[in-house]
Amino acid sequence: MTPPSDRPSGARQVGTSAAEHLSPAFPERAVRGTASKLRAWQQEALDLYLHKSPRDFLAAATPGAGKTTFALRIATELLASGTINRITIVAPTEHLKSQWADAAHRVGIRIDPNFRNADGRAGRHYHGVVVTYAQVATRAALHRSMTESGRSLVILDEVHHGGDALSWGDAIREAFEPATRRLSLTGTPFRSDTSPIPFVEYLPDEKGIRTSRADYSYGYGRALADGVVRPVIFLSYAGRMRWRTRSGDEMEANLGAGDTKDITAQAWRTALNPEGDWIPSVLAAANRRLTEVRNHVPDAGGLVIATDHFAARAYADILLKITGEQPTVVLSDEKEANDRIAQFSAGTSRWMVAVRMVSEGVDVPRLGVGVYATSASTPLFFAQAIGRFVRTRRRGETASIFLPTVPALMALAQTMELERDHALDREDREGLEEILLDDDALGDANRTEAASADADLFDFKALASDASFDRVLYDGGEFGFAAEVGSLEELDFLGLPGLLEPDQVRELLQARQAKQSRRTEGRKRVAEALGGELHEAQALHRTLKEQRKLLNTLVGMRARRTGEAHASIHAELRRMVGGPPVPQASVAQLQARIDLLRKIATSSH
Repeated sequence: MTPPSDRPSGARQVGTSAAEHLSPAFPERAVRGTASKLRAWQQEALDLYLHKSPRDFLAAATPGAGKTTFALRIATELLASGTINRITIVAPTEHLKSQWADAAHRVGIRIDPNFRNADGRAGRHYHGVVVTYAQVATRAALHRSMTESGRSLVILDEVHHGGDALSWGDAIREAFEPATRRLSLTGTPFRSDTSPIPFVEYLPDEKGIRTSRADYSYGYGRALADGVVRPVIFLSYAGRMRWRTRSGDEMEANLGAGDTKDITAQAWRTALNPEGDWIPSVLAAANRRLTEVRNHVPDAGGLVIATDHFAARAYADILLKITGEQPTVVLSDEKEANDRIAQFSAGTSRWMVAVRMVSEGVDVPRLGVGVYATSASTPLFFAQAIGRFVRTRRRGETASIFLPTVPALMALAQTMELERDHALDREDREGLEEILLDDDALGDANRTEAASADADLFDFKALASDASFDRVLYDGGEFGFAAEVGSLEELDFLGLPGLLEPDQVRELLQARQAKQSRRTEGRKRVAEALGGELHEAQALHRTLKEQRKLLNTLVGMRARRTGEAHASIHAELRRMVGGPPVPQASVAQLQARIDLLRKIATSSH
């Protein structure tokens, strides 16, 4: 490893002045002329780092805020002062290795993105290497030796991946324990499990739960106020789903109607099936939204995040029929896939369809419209996926994300601006079952089991689906009412201008909601004048949703009090008051069960 003072003649000088020329929004231009200076948060965090001079430092900054710029500025400071003379960067994916190396080149730091464990050591003409967490996990001793070969700075990008597996955490600790400095970065400083993250400090909160402590935090709310990230508009779509269970029963339910976890998961899976009508309707709506955005931002692109390769190819075929243009399809984290992402990022084509690999760290700043067509529902994955759309290039850009109306996703969308920390201990989760659908439940719903004489006779099969516009979520608020796909009400929200300030977004959403209300009232008056009734199918949908949610809440309360299973309580209610299962029950039937539960609860006190 060649220290800075021993660089070959003609090599580019490393120093803080070089870092000044790295755009905070690399690889695209910086926000409102900030290319020659750090953003306020980056300067604030840098000042704190230089003041403390810590061995370990954790910076938690929202996706799109410019963590790469911040980290490379620290690297140039430490190289210039002689504190370190070699660098190892650890990234989650292969694609990000090249991205880091390119960014480092802009400030005169030579990083090898092609280093392989079989190479044994880094080339002397590089300041260091960028590797993946998987590379470190397979040969921790090699990377420890490289760390010990000089005064090393280790940059752990999206450090929460260090807890992906116990062996990974152990390997990272072994490899980088001797480092002179360790800089940990994350856009989502929390995990859905309790695996500890290496080199992260955990302190008990007021409830005694050990949570991660960042040395510097820069959340989405502050970044939005600073104009560093885009405002995100979530457009949710519901609809009627019909499927056949593995036991051969045909089920029907409204998507996200507050049913049990298994019903919700199966309805969700049915919605995502490309052979139904839900996906084509939502993709067509998203494409209309993208057209509106491109009227103001001509190179704006869209991204569909799919669950698996089969779905991704099918979604791409649907988009081809809708747009007449072949989408970019990204299926794996390999060189060909990385090249496709780079080509899409540099181009002006409309759509990219990808499986999960594009959910984290990949910078495609022109993405303005997204379709969340995956069954993943953890807060970590959701935050990283939405992070692909929030990087801003100019003032007034917005991001539009299309979601299925599923309680788990709606809850995450409504609390996007909240900062979270990683907890090593579990808090009492009472009541959370009504809000969040864990990925294990989805995995169970998605798993295809072999038929047997004693168990299931069929595979799960999605039979039919349709889509309906449900509502818009923005900045913790809800706007609009349920409407048919293709209706004026839906088009009002799809036609929002592509360039809007955050305050303008809220004002326009409120105006569109008021316009929708006036249309509904007008139809009612016309119906009354004609002596008829206005058919309010969507009002029924809303009522059913509220009734099911209330019933499930009451059943959950009784289950916690008595220890009975939810299914047993539902079965007993059906026996006592009659009616079909919850997904097929009418408002009156649901109300009868609610009244009975309340009566039982009152009499038991």
